[in-house]
Amino acid sequence: MNFTFYKYQGTGNDFVIIDNRNLNFPKNNTKLVNLLCDRRFGIGADGLMLLENDNSSDFKMIYFNSDGSESTMCGNGGRCLTAFAKKLGIITSETTFIAIDGLHHATITEENIVSLQMIDVEEVKIEPNYVFLNTGSPHHVQFVDNLKDFDVKTEGSKIRYSDLYGKAGSNINFVEQISEIEFSIRTYERGVEDETLSCGTGATAVAIAMHKLGKTNNSTVTINVEGGTLQVKFEAENGIYKNVHLVGPATFVFEGEINSSL
Repeated sequence: MNFTFYKYQGTGNDFVIIDNRNLNFPKNNTKLVNLLCDRRFGIGADGLMLLENDNSSDFKMIYFNSDGSESTMCGNGGRCLTAFAKKLGIITSETTFIAIDGLHHATITEENIVSLQMIDVEEVKIEPNYVFLNTGSPHHVQFVDNLKDFDVKTEGSKIRYSDLYGKAGSNINFVEQISEIEFSIRTYERGVEDETLSCGTGATAVAIAMHKLGKTNNSTVTINVEGGTLQVKFEAENGIYKNVHLVGPATFVFEGEINSSL
């Protein structure tokens, strides 16, 4: 079976994207998704996305983790899929699309800087050593010393698989404060089961968590990820975070065809 694919990345968070408006892609074939995302035997990516038709919006976003499992919302993925929709001529400078966590609005510039509206966040759970919240995907946020040399994969895996989050697990974000408006993060992503160069829902979670903790009073926060820089903008009202936007580049890398017998 031949598939035309497109490779995109958003601050180093990379994706295989397939135009599935004809519904030819076998979505239940987890082995195929895993193979396509494999960095040695396939194309290589943190996840795979399908763009499909939707009756009530411009398109539908289907996202799979690199292990083949269908995932919760991916912020960088949503930004890259917006850029892909622009490349296909489905949209021009703005769009509304449906994802697993609901309807999203996005805008895109000529330079492919995408501002993606995320879900409202109504609950931020503050514990003594960490913060937990859901920004379309569940996120554990905690401060660490010496972030640069921190063993993200080992320590992130311990928390992800601990009794704290049960079988479903959580994404794990480690944070270091740079200034009142700037934070650096490194993220262990469930489904990838490793550190990724960037996590959009993670960057969003950290920005909101830092505001909730009083580490910043700004409603625009800069988040440094391993693959670049993202901005998170929001409005805080009575403890609820609304009009949340994740802003950053979405970059087309290459396209090609792959044949698989799976």
